[in-house]
Amino acid sequence: MARKGHRPSKAPAGRPRFWGKHAVGAALNNPERTVRKILGTREALAGFDLPADVPVTYAEAADLARLVPGDAPHQGVVIEVEPLEDMWLADLLEHGKDDNRPLVILDGVTDPHNVGAILRSAAAFDALGIVTPDRNAPPESGTIARAASGALESVPWIRVVNLARALEEIAAAGFWRIGLTGHATQTLGEAMGTQRIAIVLGAEGEGMRQNTEQHCDELAKLPISEKVESLNVSNAAAIALYAVTTR
Repeated sequence: MARKGHRPSKAPAGRPRFWGKHAVGAALNNPERTVRKILGTREALAGFDLPADVPVTYAEAADLARLVPGDAPHQGVVIEVEPLEDMWLADLLEHGKDDNRPLVILDGVTDPHNVGAILRSAAAFDALGIVTPDRNAPPESGTIARAASGALESVPWIRVVNLARALEEIAAAGFWRIGLTGHATQTLGEAMGTQRIAIVLGAEGEGMRQNTEQHCDELAKLPISEKVESLNVSNAAAIALYAVTTR
């Protein structure tokens, strides 16, 4: 599963910086993650098993705050890392061919907080992985790692050049593709059978692109009250994953 797959069309500038004890701890414990630099307070770093081959710089909390966005809660530790190696979608599908774990497909979800939260829910409900397009998806970042609370290191994230073709490949692997949208006439519970499920979610506001909807087997909605027009996409993903897991 580690062989190189599609690279984003334009690599992000510089190395991502992760912060916070959960994100940093998960990265340090991931054998697939290359950590280039560790910075932190002596107190915070005392709680980690630091690798001997990575440079460590001790710093004051105020100095670390200058390395992260705004008031991000760095908790006394910041690391610089290399992005994880890309994976082929075919490898992920082969890896999960003998189980019933759901797959999550995101079409145009660009907010890193949402992507991180979806990764966290995917880990909580043991999803096979998430799939996003190369474009219109955020790169790995400290914001995603923080929101994912360690799940960025454990949930496979597949980037594909053509999402429609990826959906065809997912269908060929035996997944029933259910697109979540407010204009559907049936609920997610009504659309689910016993087959393997791929949940497809679009960006807030715009929703899924028309071509993505056309590559879904069914469209469904969550049975929310009329008092609320819609849910945040990360909340919708969590509810859908729960529904699929407990059906």
